[in-house]
Amino acid sequence: MTSSRRFDLVLFGATGFTGGLVAEYLARVSAEESFTWALAGRSLNKLQEVQARLTCAGTSPELLVADINDSNAIRTLASSAKTVITTVGPYGRYGEPLLRACAEEGTHYVDLTGEPQFVHAMRERYDGLAKKTGARIVNSCGFESIPPDIAVLFALNELKKRIGDLPFQSAAIVVKGGVQAGGHLSGGTWHSAVEAMASARDWIKKRPSPVQDHVHAVKIPFYHDRHFGLWAMNMPTIDPEVVRHSARVRGDYGQSFSYGHFMMMKNPLGLVGVAAGVGGVFALAQFAPTRNWMLKQRMPGEGPSESQRSRGWFHMNIVAQGGGETVLCRMVGGDPGYGDTAKMLAEAGLCLALDKQLPSHAGVITPASAMGEALVPRLRRAGITLDVV
Repeated sequence: MTSSRRFDLVLFGATGFTGGLVAEYLARVSAEESFTWALAGRSLNKLQEVQARLTCAGTSPELLVADINDSNAIRTLASSAKTVITTVGPYGRYGEPLLRACAEEGTHYVDLTGEPQFVHAMRERYDGLAKKTGARIVNSCGFESIPPDIAVLFALNELKKRIGDLPFQSAAIVVKGGVQAGGHLSGGTWHSAVEAMASARDWIKKRPSPVQDHVHAVKIPFYHDRHFGLWAMNMPTIDPEVVRHSARVRGDYGQSFSYGHFMMMKNPLGLVGVAAGVGGVFALAQFAPTRNWMLKQRMPGEGPSESQRSRGWFHMNIVAQGGGETVLCRMVGGDPGYGDTAKMLAEAGLCLALDKQLPSHAGVITPASAMGEALVPRLRRAGITLDVV
């Protein structure tokens, strides 16, 4: 990538709910870290409204007008920045043109997708191209999937310190990650989730067979975790796929690596209730009339209030075992859906644009393989802690 890009960062989707939170966070940290940036979207009037709010806070990013359906404008946007941050979803519907332009231009890219269909398709189509241009195309840089991906890497580095480099590389590593969280959904996230569920059955039929290699899934549907004293239930999100892909790309997670991802609660009945609720939404999403009814319940652009976000929280609990040792670590943060997701996405973009000591991997990759532990101090700056317990 050329170092003479006009901007360090371009935020695409700044006029949406989550995009606005990312813009506000970038404005705050611009007082302590120097970078050039711009807001991008299809409506100049709405961009100017966001810019006016940020100007009152002491910063005034430039504005770029670009519609996702205008390939020339999207290509120009991609070529103007070292890193592009996009919050425009559902990504399966709107994400590919910008991701493709970034891969072509050698521009780093981060998004918030939790849609496995989209991630697999983009990896299949653009991984080789991004490797050639040096672009780091990094999906899932919010609550999905920075907490598990970075916390697992952190725990494994601690495990390596305890047992030594050579024993670690020859060890069979088993990691379990457990999420505890409380928060609210925005309209945009609700729409993305419902649409992802609607296409899930078709994806399950078409998805590629699991790669037969040294990376495996921990297949336990339900158990009591004695380390954290919590009940755990298998959590079918994109997170475990992201962590396992990090293991494949990095190639330094032991001789064999197994990972399982779980929801954790003190009360096992709470887990049953969550499973029933998710199952109900999944069932309703399969039929157009009920799916459309659910989509009307929350509209894109709507989101939880600042008061509601202030009560949000999450814990990412990690148990890493190998070489006769066990490491426990925990990431702790605030509102998982919006407040801290916006911080994670912003810091991931800044990390790719500004930090020099990053892993050498390029392509359609993951937070841990693109940024590694360089992201940890940035998360801590954002108030997200990560410690051995």
